[in-house]
Amino acid sequence: MKNNLAILGGDPISTTSFEERKLIGKEERDGALRVLESQILSGFIAGPTKFFNGGPEVKNLEQTWNEEFGSAFSISTNSWTTGIQTILQSLDLDPGDEIIVPPYTMSACPSAIILNGCIPVFADIDPIRLSLDPSSIRANITDRTKAIMVVHLFGCPAEMDEICKIAREHNLFVIEDAAQSPGAVFQGKNVGIIGDIGGFSFNFHKHLHCGEGGLITTNNSKLAKKCQLIRNHGENLADDLEEELLNSAFGSNYRLSELQAAIASPQIKNIENIVSVRNSNADFIKKRLVGMPGIEFQSIENDSVHSYYMMPIFFKEAVLEVPRNVFLRAVNAELPLPTTWDTNPLAEGYCKPLYMNKLYQRKIGRGSDNFPFNLTKREYGEGLCPVTENLYQRELLLTPIIHEFTSITSLTAVADAFEKVIENIDSLKSLKSDDGLSDPLAFINRNKSIQ
Repeated sequence: MKNNLAILGGDPISTTSFEERKLIGKEERDGALRVLESQILSGFIAGPTKFFNGGPEVKNLEQTWNEEFGSAFSISTNSWTTGIQTILQSLDLDPGDEIIVPPYTMSACPSAIILNGCIPVFADIDPIRLSLDPSSIRANITDRTKAIMVVHLFGCPAEMDEICKIAREHNLFVIEDAAQSPGAVFQGKNVGIIGDIGGFSFNFHKHLHCGEGGLITTNNSKLAKKCQLIRNHGENLADDLEEELLNSAFGSNYRLSELQAAIASPQIKNIENIVSVRNSNADFIKKRLVGMPGIEFQSIENDSVHSYYMMPIFFKEAVLEVPRNVFLRAVNAELPLPTTWDTNPLAEGYCKPLYMNKLYQRKIGRGSDNFPFNLTKREYGEGLCPVTENLYQRELLLTPIIHEFTSITSLTAVADAFEKVIENIDSLKSLKSDDGLSDPLAFINRNKSIQ
């Protein structure tokens, strides 16, 4: 049974658990203890004092980021979701304005648009880069378009030169969601500050983390000031503000704590090493599997850098003649059960294209008139973004087993599992797809050892 596929009763390639990511070390513990001993867990005061923009740990985090990545201004927030909301509010948008956004991303991107009274316009994505396709952006621009929200998905930088060119032609803001892409580079330029404004996530499964948190980055001093106001009840400073900032004075509490900042700051200087190791691990998988039938990989220009939040793999059903889901189940059966999110061998599809969510399909907004959807005639039906739908339904596979704690032994097991399944592909042709496995996080519900 040794050479038979494990899904059909054979011996698996490996049952040794994959390595978990463990980012919290001595520097992070020392920082947390320093804050605890200070008794000041948050350094913000929502008023005209020197603490309006936070305490020493928050300010150190923001300055360290600027120094490492070349941004002129950084504004930390308590999540990247609130970071996106802050950015949109800073742009002084009118109700019904349109923001172009990909449908293949975290739900927070279009929901922040809606919460700011604007209309998300879903443009299709490039089938290789997996970020907004410039040609689809052009096709979706109207006289109500005010901004393009670019998402550097899975760590792959978007085609920023062409996107910024389009934005200049139509006088549009460019927002970069680089939540999954710290350390990614497009043609020599760090993502997050190529457009007008952007930012990153410190959520627990990102490259750098402090549990939750976000960071807005920009080289535009006016937008930076507005974001600082929105983050911390800027209305309390209104009497002293210059006129052009008053439209962004009303704010909320989107503040990062001193404790979170002290934990995240030491990790920033390690991002280059993290990205380098992830690229090395991804290259290992590619070199082992390149030329295998039915399996393809991303490729980008030599002067750009992928930061590999996850590694995308393109599955060609027409070549292997089995459903993607059957292939995924066969590969995963050869490998150990996951113990955490980042030890799940292989997932499929990523998220369902967001416009297929019932809230968009039925245009359910706020109030009896479903604001802001009552301000648009756009519909959100199936078929809106065919490239995205094809990737979701048929082509895209993902693995996080390229993170910086993964051993060569684990990478070898993953590559061996792919090879074994492809060499025995004919034995899978009688199996049917299991639609219940389309969710990349569904493995959590199947594996009771994950708490």
